[in-house]
Amino acid sequence: MSLFLTRRDFLIRASLGAGGLALGGCDVLEQRADVNAVLRSAEALTMKTQRLLLAQRPSAREFSSADISPTFRVNGTQMPDSQAYAALLGGGFADWRLKVGGLVDRELALSLAELKQLPSRTQITRHDCVEGWSAIAQWTGVPLGLVLRMAGLKPGARYVVFYCADELEKTLDGSGRYYESIDLIDAFHPQTILAYGMNNTDLTVGHGAPLRLRVERQLGYKQAKYLMQIDVVDSFSALWGGRGGFWEDRGYEWYAGI
Repeated sequence: MSLFLTRRDFLIRASLGAGGLALGGCDVLEQRADVNAVLRSAEALTMKTQRLLLAQRPSAREFSSADISPTFRVNGTQMPDSQAYAALLGGGFADWRLKVGGLVDRELALSLAELKQLPSRTQITRHDCVEGWSAIAQWTGVPLGLVLRMAGLKPGARYVVFYCADELEKTLDGSGRYYESIDLIDAFHPQTILAYGMNNTDLTVGHGAPLRLRVERQLGYKQAKYLMQIDVVDSFSALWGGRGGFWEDRGYEWYAGI
């Protein structure tokens, strides 16, 4: 059982009391509406508790260049299974544009060169994967909050949704397109960046070229790679499984704070 499922096991037992459930498999529990409701309420409690604690130390720890890991495993997809992405890669991403839309005053379509001209932030942080491994790397990119301010937020804006080039399981909406989301609290955190560089070089394909999200206070599956589009929304109700992310629609927690 993964670290993620073990944590959910703990939350269920804490909520229902010792002996309340004999857990034989979290995938089975996910199919029960009553237990699913407990999981969601426990997740909300965890998010509120972690943010109260983080108020005393709001940033993820940053390291020195001497701490950078000699190797950094590729998390998730190594190469998007997308003809459109392959064409963009073949052209050196010259034709790639990051689209920003939804509940914004001004829709944007930013090239990689334009993003690199904006004020940047460099940070050396630890990536914690839900599978149990960690690695430290240096990331350089544009603060997400800066891009959102350029677009301007309309009333009702609450979440930022990230759509990616990689297509995984042919389920739910029929495409299995990878997506993720965070709320505006994390979106405007100074360490939340749209990264185009890793360890003083442009991102490799395996690590999410040309652009990936770094939201340093959450687990690795929230760090969406191969970004293509950002939408600002007021809810997840119109999105596939309605839980705000590819893995969340399959049972993972939406708030993966560490």
